[in-house]
Amino acid sequence: MNSDFDVLRQLLNRRSGLSLDAEKAYLAESRLQPLVQQLGLTGLGGLVKMLLSGAHEDLEREVVEAMTTNETFFFRDRVPFDNFRKVILPHLLEARRESRQIRIWCAACSSGQEPYSLSMLLDEEAHRLAGWSIEILATDLSRAVVNAARQGVYSQFEVQRGLPIAQLLRYFRQDGERWRINEHLRSRIRFTEFNLLSSYAALGRFDVIFCRNVLIYFDVPNKKDVLERMAGALAPDGFFVMGAAETVVGLTDMMVPHPLHRSINIHRTAAFPAARPSLTLVAS
Repeated sequence: MNSDFDVLRQLLNRRSGLSLDAEKAYLAESRLQPLVQQLGLTGLGGLVKMLLSGAHEDLEREVVEAMTTNETFFFRDRVPFDNFRKVILPHLLEARRESRQIRIWCAACSSGQEPYSLSMLLDEEAHRLAGWSIEILATDLSRAVVNAARQGVYSQFEVQRGLPIAQLLRYFRQDGERWRINEHLRSRIRFTEFNLLSSYAALGRFDVIFCRNVLIYFDVPNKKDVLERMAGALAPDGFFVMGAAETVVGLTDMMVPHPLHRSINIHRTAAFPAARPSLTLVAS
């Protein structure tokens, strides 16, 4: 069992950056059991043999997807969304007034609640964004959750988690027992499958990057690697948003926490300009 689990640990780390310690063997057992049963195997040993044979092209991806945590909900930890409206957007409206373009990347978007939450906020600020081009790229390692996110259809339980009733009624329509998001919001977001360990060269540069509650599952070398490359994809005066329990401190010298606002990080060279009081004005 230990050797089988070690093979799985190495696979997960190599393919996705996920790091499992030895005490998480039970997690592998429980999450991979449906796949084991689907393949008609007797246990993880049989699954590992199939992986090592190299004869099953999509099996590695299926194993990685099964082990990925996809916990999310609308407006999760409200602070980053308040900061987006009150701090980040006012700065970008001023700094990008010539180009009138803003690019946002939601990395590890899971089933889409985070980018849709941002799209709702942008819709509520539409009076300030007339003539602007706003692009939201939403990516995730898992093909299944990206496909689900692209559909924009949620259960009653999912829309009750974090979504105020006024926004539910404004931005969704009921479709049987499920809720379908407004096409206008959905069309603003481009969903695509993407591995954070792969090259970022084709993604371009972003004004805002949301990468929340995913690097907590990575080991230190992969955290450092991802943060360094995300810093390279972030505009010099851009904003990097992490989860409440996450930090760039000790992992990269390219970004530092914003001195005034929790969860926001900025390029080290932009630390003093980004902290000016004018950037903290509350949006009307």
